[in-house]
Amino acid sequence: MAIGILIVGDEILSGKRQDKHFAHVIATLAARGLSLAYATYLGDDRERLTAMLRQTFASRDIVFSFGGVGATPDDQTREAAAAALGVPLERHPEAVAQIEAKFGAQAYPHRIRMAEFPRGSRIVPNPVNRVASFSYGDHHFFPGFPEMAWPMLDWVLATHYPSLVHTAPVERSIAVYDAGESDLVPLMEDNVARFPMLKLFSLPKFVAAGARRIELGVRGDPAFADAGLAHLVAGVSAAGFRWERLEDRP
Repeated sequence: MAIGILIVGDEILSGKRQDKHFAHVIATLAARGLSLAYATYLGDDRERLTAMLRQTFASRDIVFSFGGVGATPDDQTREAAAAALGVPLERHPEAVAQIEAKFGAQAYPHRIRMAEFPRGSRIVPNPVNRVASFSYGDHHFFPGFPEMAWPMLDWVLATHYPSLVHTAPVERSIAVYDAGESDLVPLMEDNVARFPMLKLFSLPKFVAAGARRIELGVRGDPAFADAGLAHLVAGVSAAGFRWERLEDRP
């Protein structure tokens, strides 16, 4: 299963608010030895949201969506999810009960709309204000507010994916001097072929006086990372380029 996130809101795309979810999800997944496969930013556009969700629902991906689940007309995520699934919105009894318990008569006529989820959804409890959100399959929808969304993300991971934990990847790299990436392509291709369980990376940088520096390394399973780096070191040395070992990264 790949893991993706959707970050929804016109205010993000216009710059009125700065997204905080992307970095937080990366850190949360990294603590489990997991990583993101993709991240997509979308405005509050029902047609575009529906098209994206239709695509992700058709996959086997785990998807976390942030934003657009409120009760105001600019929030389109609940409606788009229902449209993508081809099912109606229905009031979830447990979500209704929580909103009524929190707001009493003031739950009607507007707040109660936030209990309307695509038919067949499961609720995701909101520990902050008891306005639940929802999951459908491996898609999980959260409010845009980090103080609500992040505890809900933790709950989803603990409840639905308790065993989804991998060995934390490590990063091993060297700095290669006065080489162009084209000089190292055969070595990199050989490394990828030999160590398919690792991800190779090459990050070129121009330094003072036009000198070149490439950060070359691998990221992945600790059981293979040292061997993958040793292969790169041997190839760089054989090609006659100067290199130095960089600090290991978790």
